[in-house]
Amino acid sequence: MFLLNEDTIAAPATVPGTGAITLIRVSGPEALHAVSAVVKCSPGRDIQSAPGYSVRFGQIFMHDGSLLDEVLVSVFRAPHSYTGEDSAEITCHASRYITDNILLLLAEKGIRAAAPGEFTRRAFLNGKMDLAQAEAVADLIAAENAAAHKVARNQLKGGFSVELRKMRDDLLNIVALMELELDFSEEDVEFADRTHLRELVDHVCSHIDGLISSFRYGNAIKNGIPVAIAGATNTGKSTLLNALTGEDRAIVSDVHGTTRDTVEETLNVGGLLFRFIDTAGIRKTDETVEKIGIERTFKKLSEAEIVLVMLDAGRWAGEDSCGDGALGELLDHIDTERQKIIFVLNKMDLLAGKDCANFSEELYLKMNGKGEFDIQDCDNKNVSNLNNLVKYINNKCVEINVKGASAVFVSAKRGDGMDTLKKALSDICADFIPASEGVVVTNMRHIEALSNARTSLSRVRSGLETSLPTDLVAQDIREVLYHLGSILGEISTDEVLGTIFSKFCIGK
Repeated sequence: MFLLNEDTIAAPATVPGTGAITLIRVSGPEALHAVSAVVKCSPGRDIQSAPGYSVRFGQIFMHDGSLLDEVLVSVFRAPHSYTGEDSAEITCHASRYITDNILLLLAEKGIRAAAPGEFTRRAFLNGKMDLAQAEAVADLIAAENAAAHKVARNQLKGGFSVELRKMRDDLLNIVALMELELDFSEEDVEFADRTHLRELVDHVCSHIDGLISSFRYGNAIKNGIPVAIAGATNTGKSTLLNALTGEDRAIVSDVHGTTRDTVEETLNVGGLLFRFIDTAGIRKTDETVEKIGIERTFKKLSEAEIVLVMLDAGRWAGEDSCGDGALGELLDHIDTERQKIIFVLNKMDLLAGKDCANFSEELYLKMNGKGEFDIQDCDNKNVSNLNNLVKYINNKCVEINVKGASAVFVSAKRGDGMDTLKKALSDICADFIPASEGVVVTNMRHIEALSNARTSLSRVRSGLETSLPTDLVAQDIREVLYHLGSILGEISTDEVLGTIFSKFCIGK
């Protein structure tokens, strides 16, 4: 690819036939000459003589003289363009016939089709952005919610790169002084303050640890916060998934053990993408396939950030009727230090004498781990049992040391209480939305490089504690510099660049 950077390239930056217009991007040393030859403008208004940041109106004709389309051409001159090269963007009507023929006419002028991500790759190679920023371009395009967009925008603006460069510069200054010491080894002088170096290493270690830990949130923001819907059989898990998504995604049946495998669906709630996972109901069974489904439930539980613990409030008459054995087994598989729990008390349409949506909102505001909530305005004989259920949940939270759990009453069948449940999800996930412009890592390549840098820093720290020779400590610091530089693209290979940019869409 490096050998082809002298070529001029072209590709649609939009999908032809899906809107009113299509934009064709052309970049390279012959971009303006080729476009000028294809697009005919008024005398004195040709593309090749146009200044940067200007727009020209023109017409494109076929070889037989027939008009193909009337277009607008935006002109960008090096180095003030996205790629840093002379560039032009042709805006034509969104017809595949028109688009294909324009590309064919450009090809006849020596313009080749761009590879995936080649425009952004040229921007990187021409110093318009570093590699971390280039990768943020793909994340920005793929962002499906406000949080993912915010993280990608921050990285594209260089927030992540600034932090990495600051760490690299500090370490680079130290290693330069250490290497200077080696030049004067016979003089037995010390240019690099070891106390300052220890403090710097501790500071960089702490900073990298913070970046690594942010990946948990970054990955959830990028791919959706995993929410497992779990509980005993026939508590309404599949019905809840259908009610949340507004689609019949999961099979609903009165038969126990209907769900044998996990069903996943994503939903944007309050600017965050949630990935809901409907799981097999938990119960004691000898049925082989159902057992496999329950095992998969526990596996998905371990991957979830939030667990919706489904309880059938409609049949509550004590712990046994709610499947406490299943509930206890479910809670045993939840990491209460890491995962958040929302108890979803379903089938309130069978019990509540007033509107279930208002009832759920009222309960959510008054309860949530603050003791027994005295249920009023319900003309049902099971009101006392509901109070016992609320008390049972609170006691269970204390027993297993659950902090910050919520409880919501819903009727999944009628769709009541869904807004309250979504509010509970938004409230519990406030930490997933960056409160400021803080850096959140979302890229697996970056995590691997940071982890390798952290390992090398541990060796530096150990070397300082054991008075390791200066040249060996300096080598470990150089390894840290290498790993941090690989994120920015200051140290890269054709293979790495090819892998990164091959995942981009054509035209970007």
